[in-house]
Amino acid sequence: MNILAFGVGNFGGPDLLIILLIVLVLFGAKKLPDLARALGQSMNEFKKARAEFDQVLRDSGTLPDQQQRVQAARQITPPPS
Repeated sequence: MNILAFGVGNFGGPDLLIILLIVLVLFGAKKLPDLARALGQSMNEFKKARAEFDQVLRDSGTLPDQQQRVQAARQITPPPS
C-alpha cells in the first residue's frame, strides 16, 4: 500500500506553513514553547525505551552455552599482534 495514495506523503513548504499556522491559532503563542518542550521530552523517553529494548533483545539473543563457546574460541585463538 502506497502512503502517497492517501495524500500524506511529501510535505512541502506551503503545507508545513499552513499546519504551523493552524497549530498557532489553536494553541496560542504562549503555549507553543511548552508543547515543543513536552514533545522533545517524549521523544527522548521514546529513544531511551527503544535503546533499552534493543539492549534486552541483544542480551537475550546469546544463550549461556553460546557464550561459553565464544569464550573458548577466544582462548584458543591467539590475539592479533
